Amino acid sequence: MTALRILHVLDHSLPLQSGYTFRTREILREQHNLGWETFHVTSPKHTAPSGLQEHVDGLDFYRSTTPSAAWTRMPVLHEVALMQATARRIREVARLTRPHVLHVHSPVLNALPGLRVARALGIPMVYEVRAFWEDAAVDHGTSREWGPRYRASRALETYALHRADHVTTICDGLKGDIVERGIPEGGITVIPNAVNVASFAYDVTPDVALRGKLGLDDAFVLGFVGSFYAYEGLDLLLQALPLVLREVPRARVLLVGGGPEDTALKAMARTLGIADKVVFTGRVPHGEVQRYYSVVDVLAYPRRPMRLTELVTPLKPLEAMAQGRLLVASDVGGHRELIRDGETGILFPAGDAVALAAALTRLFAERERWPALREQGRRYVENERSWASSVARYRDVYDSLPRRAT
Repeated sequence: MTALRILHVLDHSLPLQSGYTFRTREILREQHNLGWETFHVTSPKHTAPSGLQEHVDGLDFYRSTTPSAAWTRMPVLHEVALMQATARRIREVARLTRPHVLHVHSPVLNALPGLRVARALGIPMVYEVRAFWEDAAVDHGTSREWGPRYRASRALETYALHRADHVTTICDGLKGDIVERGIPEGGITVIPNAVNVASFAYDVTPDVALRGKLGLDDAFVLGFVGSFYAYEGLDLLLQALPLVLREVPRARVLLVGGGPEDTALKAMARTLGIADKVVFTGRVPHGEVQRYYSVVDVLAYPRRPMRLTELVTPLKPLEAMAQGRLLVASDVGGHRELIRDGETGILFPAGDAVALAAALTRLFAERERWPALREQGRRYVENERSWASSVARYRDVYDSLPRRAT
């Protein structure tokens, strides 16, 4: 029997590093383990320099060209040009690879050209929603919620959802929103975020040399590893630190990464008088991240409440649990889907720096709870959040589609 051939359309991919690219990598690896053949097109939004084809981490990617005309950088026209370039590249690669399924991953700027090509070539299309484009725009400050751009983006998203042959998404929060747009529940499958447990060492010994280098010897380290976006709520962690210091004088904050909020966070640390108790490492090579995780006592995920964080489940808490790390997180919807309060982590009321400080100091004082929290978190990801079990759900999705070759 001919192996199932799947053409994936992606916003961006490795070697760029993000939750999006890491999820993609694990999906593709597990699909190969299932005996399926995959091909991969990235949109012009993939900004890492390369040729029209690139081999990265055992995977081949077909790149789209970036529109260069001056008019294509104007709002709306820019997005139209991106979609036209994406459609051209999907069509070229589809004719070359003859896929049975076109699997398009959000944003909707991929879904619309995907639909165009799928219909033209008679290929069934799966649309995978990892987040809604309109919400990402709002949360990064590029449009106002429920303003004209937001409503237009939302309308395009709903249009694509209604025309896909099947919809997949990453969590129940997003599924509920999709159902509210009139998509039958039977046409939606949740493929949850997960972890490759074997990639994470459990409860590793702290890297003593790195602790010393960072000036964290004998410190109680509260850490965050990732991108510094406003919705991550890292300002709340800094606001909580002076309160924590009253009870735990050796508490320190370690922020590993960078992003739009980097400068503002450094200024806040100075204003609060805690600059000497907050360590900013900047971005570190991916291969070094595990070392930085090892020196953290409690990982903090103080995401602020908004549509994006209420609907979308992040990867980082799962990665923390896989390593047997303690974690404290805000009780936004995306976290509540992943973290069982008092069992696999500690939740606190979102947006409340005082509550965050109380959760951190209480956890510090209750060391007898630490082994159970670590073990239960690891067991949860092993039993319920492995990529093998998550990706296996695609089998029923693909089997439900008409089997056609181009």
